[in-house]
Amino acid sequence: MKRRTTHTATVILLMMIFPLAVVGQSKTQSQTTSRDLQYYRPSDQLGIGVFEPAKQGETTGFTGVRARLGGGSTLQFQGLGHENGADSRFNDDGKNLNELIEIGSNFNLATANLDFDVQLADGVRMHLRTYLSSRHHGEAWVKGGYIQFDALPFFNSETIDNIMKSFRIKMGHMEINYGDAHFRRSDNGMTIHNPLVGNYIMDAFTTEVGGELYYMNKGVLAMVGMTNGKLNQSVTNPGATKPSILGKLGYDTQVNDDLRVRLTGSLYHTSQSASTHLYGGDRSGSRYYYVLENIVSSSSKQFTSGRFNPGLRNELTAIMINPFVKYKGLEFFGMYESASGKAASEASTRRWTQISGEVTYRFGSAENIYAVARYTKAYGPESGSLNDLTINRVQIGGGWFLSRNVLAKVEYVNQTYDGFDSSSIFYDGSFDGVMLEAVISF
Repeated sequence: MKRRTTHTATVILLMMIFPLAVVGQSKTQSQTTSRDLQYYRPSDQLGIGVFEPAKQGETTGFTGVRARLGGGSTLQFQGLGHENGADSRFNDDGKNLNELIEIGSNFNLATANLDFDVQLADGVRMHLRTYLSSRHHGEAWVKGGYIQFDALPFFNSETIDNIMKSFRIKMGHMEINYGDAHFRRSDNGMTIHNPLVGNYIMDAFTTEVGGELYYMNKGVLAMVGMTNGKLNQSVTNPGATKPSILGKLGYDTQVNDDLRVRLTGSLYHTSQSASTHLYGGDRSGSRYYYVLENIVSSSSKQFTSGRFNPGLRNELTAIMINPFVKYKGLEFFGMYESASGKAASEASTRRWTQISGEVTYRFGSAENIYAVARYTKAYGPESGSLNDLTINRVQIGGGWFLSRNVLAKVEYVNQTYDGFDSSSIFYDGSFDGVMLEAVISF
């Protein structure tokens, strides 16, 4: 069975007129930072290339409690087509579960975030993010938040003050710091730090209750953390999930004015879970709407289109290694990820691997224009059948910062599925086409 839908002419026309709609705002603002919070990653163009905010070099002073209201808004125009070759498989109502839903070229639902960041004391900051509009939920809901300690002024101790010059503490129901890819991914309406539209095939992201302790000094980064391992918090079903352990070790140095080098390795481990969420924790939704989805599923179940969760449901150990090199305007960001584990019904562990390489070239006034290409491959054994599955994705695109807070992007994406059984909707499956994205972040 083959089915393909796309409206290429419409997409090409919009690609031509999209930049013209905002050409009057094309002058890039000064790159002088205007942030007023300590140890804070800017939510505009200045946040690009920032991972964990640095400990040393902070110059923002504390003059009293102050709050910062921010947010992000993103709108996409989607022009994707999809096809598969799966055998027909009918449900009790006579509907073919492997028949792809018809999709065309049009705008997706706009997504939006609302952020509260509050400087509570010298070196003490709170963050809270709410999703105002997302693909998965129609109503507003809290993603999560944390309190961050870069100083402990309430102890009035010079010894503690000196120790905290190299340490950081984060606690909350928060996005965990596993890997470096999550600093460059789209987070619902917050998409300005992602040079492309889509995230990764195995999209590592979860929010759990826990804490992280950092050591940061002279480019050395070390972090150890623990969470309760739960995405949805509840006191029921005690003992079903054990705490999860995470860690990160890396080095980040500005070699000279032109060259920066960073390398990190991260770990996430849970020995027992009612349901792991590292590859299914993002409930805001994929950026590719309805690709390789059937005509039967309700829209609320189709928010992960284009992603793949390997189904390591009850035990999971994942590592991610990320090199980052920036020479003048040329950037390379890489990923090697290995995830092993199993569901309770499986006799032995399975291992999935994801590799990715991304090259970005930034140029123009204050590097406000860029071109980018990313290749991602995820592969491993399927749950149950143990078929060797492979998913490949190629993304090519570019962007233009009309100001520090406004970005226009374009992306061509091609994704293919191999190794799936003919009874699967992904058999001989693929999708490709063009995405346009308009971003506001402040």
